[in-house]
Amino acid sequence: MTRTFRAPGRVNLIGEHTDYNQGLVLPMALDLATFVESAPNSAPSLKVHSEHYRESREWQLKTIPRLEPAGDWGDYVAGVARELLRAGYRLEPRSLSIRSTVPEGAGLSSSAALEISCALALALDQPVPPLELAQIGQRAEVEFVGLPCGIMDQYVSVFGREGSALVIDCRNLERKYVTLPSEVSILAVNSMVKHSLSQSAYRQRTEECADAARRLGVSSLRDVSPSAFEAAAVTLPEAPRKRARHVIEENGRVVRFAASTDPWELGSLLVESHRSLQRLYEVSCEELDFLVDTAVEIEGVFGARVTGGGFGGCTINLIRAGCEAGFSETIECAYQARFGVSPRIYRCRAAAGAGEITTS
Repeated sequence: MTRTFRAPGRVNLIGEHTDYNQGLVLPMALDLATFVESAPNSAPSLKVHSEHYRESREWQLKTIPRLEPAGDWGDYVAGVARELLRAGYRLEPRSLSIRSTVPEGAGLSSSAALEISCALALALDQPVPPLELAQIGQRAEVEFVGLPCGIMDQYVSVFGREGSALVIDCRNLERKYVTLPSEVSILAVNSMVKHSLSQSAYRQRTEECADAARRLGVSSLRDVSPSAFEAAAVTLPEAPRKRARHVIEENGRVVRFAASTDPWELGSLLVESHRSLQRLYEVSCEELDFLVDTAVEIEGVFGARVTGGGFGGCTINLIRAGCEAGFSETIECAYQARFGVSPRIYRCRAAAGAGEITTS
């Protein structure tokens, strides 16, 4: 019998590059999602087909524990299969067909949506506790794909709730659901660029944060209070000092964002976050800065910032409800005139977390 599983992408409202520093994040799951159809396979193997890439992969089940990364999209599936086996779950011969509405490279977490949907499609009727499901997806990305990511993306893909965002404490993995003011809409604007240095720079930022933590005598930047940082900042080299300042101040912005119901205050926090990512964490780019600078001058916009890893991808825009069409037309025309490219714009609605799609 063929069964279908779904896992959503996410947009991170605020709390960027804090998750792998055991900090606070405030994302929401999206109605953009990855869907995996899982059917029995007569051979002792795992077959996978991607509609997006129009490519297929196949691995013999007995070889999965010893697989090495191939450097392509199949690594996300193979990594999940390997981590399920390592966690004590069995794998059956299956044929998976993958399709997705999450745009790749846009900073909306297409990789986590793929990991979690495939984990469900491979585990089938073996009950995997939700937190372990998120951790299996994260380990696949860190230990097999090789990207040192935090747990935010996989966590919100599992624990998302329709109509709500959630604050995640990436140290104790506790969560709190929050509802945004009803008078605001959220639009993501895809710059349509993804600069090649994104992965290498991501690794460098994680190393710089770890260096700052070591120099400050703590295991994680989460353990550094703003006052303690200010007292010790002069002792840090420039790059670790700037990265640490962003992380520490960004955690504070998450707390303030979660506590506020004022759209203008929320928007101001988004802009603060962007300037910090632009000047301190240095993960923005010309296209993203243009989108943010243009957006904040448009009527009905409360605030905007880059969302995701940076160096391309999307901006997130907090807009007064009813102003979506005017905003979209203005930002599209401005971006087209400047860069000769039309950005894609997505209406972001908070959706439920991952699960099986059943038909009545």
